[in-house]
Amino acid sequence: MPEVPPGKDDKDRRPPSALNVVPGVAGGHDGLPGGSGGRETLPGGGEAGGRGGEAGGDQARGGRPARREPAVAELAAGVLAGDRTLLGRAVTLIESNAPAHQERAQDLLRELLPRAGGSIRVGVTGVPGAGKSTLVEALGCHLTAAGHQVAVLAVDPSSSRTRGSILGDKTRMEKLARDARAFIRPSPSGGSLGGVARKTRETMLLFEAAGYDVILVETVGVGQSEAAVRSMVDFFLLVLIAGAGDELQGIKRGVMELADAVLVNKADRDNRDAAERARADLEMALHYMAPATPGWTTEARAISALTGEGIGELWELIETFRAETTAGGAFDARRREQAREWLHAMLRERVEALFHRDPRVAGLLPEVEAAVMSGDLPVTQAAWRLLHAFENGEEEP
Repeated sequence: MPEVPPGKDDKDRRPPSALNVVPGVAGGHDGLPGGSGGRETLPGGGEAGGRGGEAGGDQARGGRPARREPAVAELAAGVLAGDRTLLGRAVTLIESNAPAHQERAQDLLRELLPRAGGSIRVGVTGVPGAGKSTLVEALGCHLTAAGHQVAVLAVDPSSSRTRGSILGDKTRMEKLARDARAFIRPSPSGGSLGGVARKTRETMLLFEAAGYDVILVETVGVGQSEAAVRSMVDFFLLVLIAGAGDELQGIKRGVMELADAVLVNKADRDNRDAAERARADLEMALHYMAPATPGWTTEARAISALTGEGIGELWELIETFRAETTAGGAFDARRREQAREWLHAMLRERVEALFHRDPRVAGLLPEVEAAVMSGDLPVTQAAWRLLHAFENGEEEP
């Protein structure tokens, strides 16, 4: 790296870095114990291992002893007591795909379910670059200053090739990440429909049981598949920006008809007038659409997450939504419908897992795939052969 000319500040002498390491709050944060928590320190001050509050797995590493797995009763008690370390480990247990962990996770959910359900769940989606993370941080800081406990479930896109994720939401929400009344949990989408982590619903229950009364779910992107987000939150925010064609794109049905509020972000400085024009266009488009929630009129607003202008009014809008829809019965009706959708989603997931674990299907699948790819077997017939093997335990005669 070339030498920095004399006279530059010390910060300019540091080698460039893609990560901005955020210092934690005193006593640990997001599931981390106080101090180093046994994690390895990387050059430049970063830490190795783990994500979203977990300190890097239960297997022994580098000669260190394996970490003891707490019992379900211990995890449940820790979550109910607001223990951040045990809460972080409970979320990691929920997210695990290991069969043994899944059984323990269901036991944990049974213990905590009676204490869940008391939060307001807000989904935030929008086009890349619209400032979703900045908006979530501004709203989160506003809420913690007012005494709320805020959990942020930030879903990062997973690579379609490697399944890896950057999980950089804490870096983007630097101020909120240091707030002791907030818990930011980044999770990989893992290819889930709509960019929602597969275990997001279960994770929300854990945070509610731990006393977090506002759950903010920031999703990957925007599109028809964002119905997956709508199916697990109470209030759905669509974030757009002016001057990028969003005001015209938003007129199309799809994500617009799912939104309980449409925000035109970055309404500040020289962009204020353009944002207001976009808001007016969107307001007109909303008049031609059925409301996303019965008894509620979807509004379009201009807002600046950077300056904080409109953040307080946004929260007032969400509180009004909750009061009016609760009084009219729509709030509880949506929660009941979401429970039904969750049931069917879990059934689909379980049936698919049983299908692929079936020994006859596993033995037949490579042959069928090769025949489909070579054009020797129509896809419909291939699917029929596999389903017949799964249902009857033998290949189609």
